[in-house]
Amino acid sequence: MQKIAATSPEAQSANITAENIAQLKALFPELLTESVNGVAINVDVLKQLVGDATATDAEEKYGLNWHGKRRARQIALTPSTGTLRPCPDESVDWDTTQNLMIEGDNLEVLKLLQKSYAGKVKLIYIDPPYNTGKDFVYPDNFQDNIKNYLELTGQVEGGKKISSNSEASGRFHTDWLNMMYPRLKLAHALLEKNGVICVSINDKEQHSLKAAMAEIFGEENFLAQLVWDKNHSAQAGIFKVYHEYVLVYARNAELIASPKAPEAEDFEAGAMKRESARHPMQEFKFPKGTRFDAPEETELRGSWGDAEKVHLKQGRMISQNGVLKEEVVLEAAFTQANQMKQFFYGDRSALVDSRGQRVLEFYFTATGKLKITKERGVFTPPTVQRWGMQGEISNDLASLFGMSAPPLETPKSTTMLKDFVAWFTESGDMIFDFFAGSGTTGHAVMELNAHSGSSRRFGLVQFPEPCAEGSVAQKAGYNTIAEICKKRIELAARAIQVELPEAEFDSGFRVFKLDTSNIRAWNPDRDNLEKTLLDHEEHILPGRTEADIVYELLLKLGLDLCVPIVSRTIAGKTVGAIGGGVLLACLAERIAAAEVEALAQGIVAWRKELAPAGDTTCVFRDSAFENDIAKSNLAAILEQYGIANVRSL
Repeated sequence: MQKIAATSPEAQSANITAENIAQLKALFPELLTESVNGVAINVDVLKQLVGDATATDAEEKYGLNWHGKRRARQIALTPSTGTLRPCPDESVDWDTTQNLMIEGDNLEVLKLLQKSYAGKVKLIYIDPPYNTGKDFVYPDNFQDNIKNYLELTGQVEGGKKISSNSEASGRFHTDWLNMMYPRLKLAHALLEKNGVICVSINDKEQHSLKAAMAEIFGEENFLAQLVWDKNHSAQAGIFKVYHEYVLVYARNAELIASPKAPEAEDFEAGAMKRESARHPMQEFKFPKGTRFDAPEETELRGSWGDAEKVHLKQGRMISQNGVLKEEVVLEAAFTQANQMKQFFYGDRSALVDSRGQRVLEFYFTATGKLKITKERGVFTPPTVQRWGMQGEISNDLASLFGMSAPPLETPKSTTMLKDFVAWFTESGDMIFDFFAGSGTTGHAVMELNAHSGSSRRFGLVQFPEPCAEGSVAQKAGYNTIAEICKKRIELAARAIQVELPEAEFDSGFRVFKLDTSNIRAWNPDRDNLEKTLLDHEEHILPGRTEADIVYELLLKLGLDLCVPIVSRTIAGKTVGAIGGGVLLACLAERIAAAEVEALAQGIVAWRKELAPAGDTTCVFRDSAFENDIAKSNLAAILEQYGIANVRSL
């Protein structure tokens, strides 16, 4: 029975460096050589294989360089020493949900998720802290980032450290890039082959971010630089800045299909008002309560038949979850009276919004009623988007929380996130946001699922950054931004259920929190070695539960954090089956020698019943066995029946 120590591969996050070396070895085994530090890459051989002209270590080469870039790359490759501890009491629908909300430093969390989610995320959206010259709370520590994180969040003794990033420091762009680069590297590994990442940014670092993403994702995978027209407020200065950007890159642009146009339900609107030939202006109404799939707020325009123009006569096309909030009257002007007949006898026309997006097709029936049909085509979104004004978005968030002001400043647009999710994902896909903020991404995924009947999943990561002293959020009782994020998802789910009571969607989420590994690392007290040896008889840290250990095993063995877990009592011991029997865990604190035979036979029988798709790993608590003979006998019985991967903690 092999023992899992703190340094074992099963106790660590993915070792990306080792994986990269293995891939190089498979392609070019002659590249590998030995050095004083172990395996090394022979650069001279690499140059011979690809040609001197294509391999360079010269200082003068095109690219984005800054002080600390090499270290930032190393940070991304260094395995994490932490784990994610489950928090069912802070979760919603723990037993059934497929959604995740993780509190912690997103750099460490991204490392921990590599084994379970690499190549499985369809869309990543992030809204990182903009480089405004203020502090940002991501001071990565190369030696022990978990310890640094616990100190920062006040979970262990030590002062809270917040990096200062003023423009006067001389490292203004450098500090921000050192924070972003390793996170983008790890995000790239999470994406599916046809996955997409969207990153919000402003003018200050747009150029640096684009250069960094081009290096990580490849210039050929750049899809667009979107402009969000969002802030028409009074501003001082030479120019008014109305916009922000969203950089969009694909894992492989060749695999990205054109987005689908939204679909609408068939329905008949009110009758068109017939005018005489002398007044060739046709007017028709979309009554309040009309349901169709259009943006939440849109100004409609279009070319219908030979009509010269179509425009709003009164009101704005404002909908919530596809239901019009108020009556809207549109009118069309015609150059010839006989053109009116087309609209009463089935001539099909398309309706587009102000962004050029095809919303739906329609025609008029012989009785003069407007018939809306489902639009199934594709469309090309323009690069300039109107996803709502920042003030309106902030007011909506404040209203959701029942507050006079939003708990966080400048929340992102739910409409924007719904567009990204609808454009690039389908039912069953995973959407990830590791700068979650107030949780807009989770809100958007739930709303789209409820409206379309889909089952997309979301995963959110938010640093438990303390709310500012005297802030609206702190006065309302919120201690951290992560608390706001969790509350927003709960409130959004309730609002959607009220608006669409018949809709079925996953309104829950599982909460996990970053912490040190459950497995005790060898850290001897040289002044009291006897006590150190006694302490290390138990390899699990005190205060850790069986659930803590099980979910660390899930992460380190590469299983989904929402995989089904069932339990059964065998020989008086609780045994958990994870992933249909891919992992079997018995973490009982005592296993007597007399109990080994019945326990092993019971596990063998249950595994046969479960019939897992792959090999089974069976894990026990090392200190539980009465003696080494009991441990060896149990391992031998399991191996005899085909369970070779037997481990102890």
